[in-house]
Amino acid sequence: MTKTFFLSGLMVAALSLPSHAQTADGGISKDMLREIRQTQQRTPADRALFNALAANSINALAANHANKGAIDTYFSIETPTQSITDQKQSGRCWMFSGFNVLRSAFTQRTDSLTVNLSHDYLFFYDQLEKANLFLQGVIDCADKPIDDERVRFFFKSPLSDGGTYCGVADLVAKYGLMPSEVMPETFSAENTSKATSLMKSKLREQGLKLRDMVAEGKSKADIKDEKTRMLSTIYRMLALTMGEPPTEFTYAFKNKQGRTVTEPKTYTPMTFAAEILGDKPVTGSFIMVMNDPRREYYKTYEVEYDRHTYDGTNWKYLNLPMEDISRLAIASLKDGRKMYSSYDVGKFLDNKRGYCDLENYDYGSLFGTEFSMDKAQRIMTYDSGSTHAMTLTAVDLDKDGKPVMWKVENSWGADYGQKGCLIMTNDWFNEYMFRLVVDKKYVPAKTLKQYEQKPVMVMPEDPLFLPDN
Repeated sequence: MTKTFFLSGLMVAALSLPSHAQTADGGISKDMLREIRQTQQRTPADRALFNALAANSINALAANHANKGAIDTYFSIETPTQSITDQKQSGRCWMFSGFNVLRSAFTQRTDSLTVNLSHDYLFFYDQLEKANLFLQGVIDCADKPIDDERVRFFFKSPLSDGGTYCGVADLVAKYGLMPSEVMPETFSAENTSKATSLMKSKLREQGLKLRDMVAEGKSKADIKDEKTRMLSTIYRMLALTMGEPPTEFTYAFKNKQGRTVTEPKTYTPMTFAAEILGDKPVTGSFIMVMNDPRREYYKTYEVEYDRHTYDGTNWKYLNLPMEDISRLAIASLKDGRKMYSSYDVGKFLDNKRGYCDLENYDYGSLFGTEFSMDKAQRIMTYDSGSTHAMTLTAVDLDKDGKPVMWKVENSWGADYGQKGCLIMTNDWFNEYMFRLVVDKKYVPAKTLKQYEQKPVMVMPEDPLFLPDN
């Protein structure tokens, strides 16, 4: 009772103090709030703006009408079109874009054959491998406290459906490929959130048990056996939601008109991958470049733990100015080769027209302010970063050979945007394009040498190194 009375007395005393004494330095005081309110004009124009914004979307009101004209869809350099895919409600854009590159190269090499690859198949093993990456990472860091930065990194996101092209390369090298007809999409493959959420919960539970085993001094053999049992549980959850991958199947290839033109043949996923890739495996055939104006150009960087398999390769990239990245892209497109690329796709996107242009919306005029951060500032403040992978398929060059427009194949279905594609101005491309994967064939010797430098290790928490989804 005495304690309660004492606290009540303090509260009464606090209420009797001047208003500025109730707010610590840095808080909004009554005087500050009064000053803020006095700056508001409350003109008829402001009232009209409020009424408009209260009943309409911001993009609808900020849309630049002068930029609503017809879009020029001619491209001076364009790779052959192929069927558009749909990742549905999943974060697998990295795999869809990667497969677009593989099947395009296959069609180009065979001239008449086409193929649709099973995303469900490789995603099954992607999730199993990421589960192992988490569990083994927990074991490796088990001597650290639970609030250690690296331990938090693992437990914060033990599993995700996002990724990068390096994941495609490592997974295909380890597990091969499969036609979509043999292992088609399931509901949980196309709608990943619930199954992923449940597996994340299970993995966190399993991770805590592994930490306890290490703390109790259990042998490495016992811990390995327990991890294997844990992965068996994850495997079962994956098999029930996506189907268990076949180890052998029979398949006959079709031509561009959809007619079967080869004799049925028995494949394993590895022999089928060899058929698709020819004599050029994915691993080691490419370099990844990135435009990150925060960091020194012509240096190589590696992202720790940014990989899909524990025994795989971290994501490594060469940091280049956009002019150099454009030259690499143009060289590849001139030879008919599509490329994996990634963007901050939501910025200034007119999704009805599938058009990315800095002039699409005038947010500054609508709100009477300016949005003036440059690319480096947007990255460092988490305002912008790579969010979505798409397949670079075309470029339009001016009379001097400079890029004016670019086109990408998206994975949001054939009815989205420009028949499943997006068109972007070169100004938008420079501001919101981040990653490009290009075959070494199109990379100058000097650039290849720069890529082979000893990389600077950067942390996966960096704002630019979130997975593409």
